[in-house]
Amino acid sequence: MSLLQTALGGIADRKVRGQVLAGAGMLSLLAGNKVTALGLFAGGLRDLEAEWRAAHPDFQGDMTARWQKAIEFYEATHKDEKNRMLHTVGIPIIVGGTTGLIAFPRYSPPWFLSAGAFSFGWMLNFIGHGIFEKNRPAFADDPLSFVAGPAWDLMNLKSFLVRKNAEA
Repeated sequence: MSLLQTALGGIADRKVRGQVLAGAGMLSLLAGNKVTALGLFAGGLRDLEAEWRAAHPDFQGDMTARWQKAIEFYEATHKDEKNRMLHTVGIPIIVGGTTGLIAFPRYSPPWFLSAGAFSFGWMLNFIGHGIFEKNRPAFADDPLSFVAGPAWDLMNLKSFLVRKNAEA
């Protein structure tokens, strides 16, 4: 058992452990440790999903119903227009940065660009939550937000573009 696993095993609160694991996975990805990062992140999401289900014992739905809950929660935690704008910019940058951190050889010039994009995107999201929304990121309470967030942003961007085209 690694030192990290021993330390994390000492965190009794599964939700906190999940948040720490997910965060450690993201930091590990920035350090260039792709496999370790994905393992830590997956462990964090597993803990967070288990805690979500424990907090919602009446939920008996299938994956479609679970997805709908995640989208509703994400929308409920992203009401401020400035935060939404920062997310609409930041989340695609995070997704692109993450893709690059995984795809490119670590410490190569494209990897460093990806690391910068990843960090900048997260900075925009944290500014949005800390300054404008005044709440923590949705993934802290619902791990599906890591996927629901980009999907929600794409749906809103599509709605915005359709509205603008209708007005033109």
